Amino acid sequence: MGSLWIVALGATALLALLFWELWVCEGAHLGRRFVVWLYDLAAGYYERIKRFDTLWERRFLAEPVAQAIQNLDRARILDVGAGTGRLARCLFQLPDVRAQVVCLEPSARMAARGRSATPDEKALWVRAWGDPLPFPEGCFDLVSCLEVLEFTPRPAETLAELARVLRPAGLLLITNRVGREARWILGRTYRRERFPEILAEAGFENIEVFPWQVNYDLAWARRARADRAAPAA
Repeated sequence: MGSLWIVALGATALLALLFWELWVCEGAHLGRRFVVWLYDLAAGYYERIKRFDTLWERRFLAEPVAQAIQNLDRARILDVGAGTGRLARCLFQLPDVRAQVVCLEPSARMAARGRSATPDEKALWVRAWGDPLPFPEGCFDLVSCLEVLEFTPRPAETLAELARVLRPAGLLLITNRVGREARWILGRTYRRERFPEILAEAGFENIEVFPWQVNYDLAWARRARADRAAPAA
């Protein structure tokens, strides 16, 4: 009888571990190919899971991005982990947005859905990883990485890549997982009070952090200028 209890407890613990890894961590500890496989499976009902609110997305995502690039002619934006095109879709619902969004997404099925929902002439879709990024240095005016960083295998290297492809003084828009489950995504999240320091160490300045939905903080930052004066010895 005792052995049956041990087996039952072991099975329960295994199921709990699988739930934690698949639902909370989205397979992050099993490798990025596994994460992409999960997103391929979920692509058909991803929008129902996320339940994006059009008015909310416009007010708190599209309008701030449009304001940030309003003085640029044909701004180049990179959306890393674009999913089904969240940023591009809400941004191009606004009038007079002069930009091209490169939507980078490793999941083929997510990208296919995003491609069908975004304007061909303004949104370019690329299947690739966030580390390394398949772009030359300094070629984007703004880079976004929303609700993605904690699912990358090497967050620090991903941040370095985001900085690399931004032009000097270019803008970064990025989230950091801070909900109560964040600490269980082992090695992939940063403490709320530490995140601005992490961004500064990655080469960013003018960092501002705001609450974002339920489980995230949202940071705006600028890539430091290459000619910025060095600190005094």
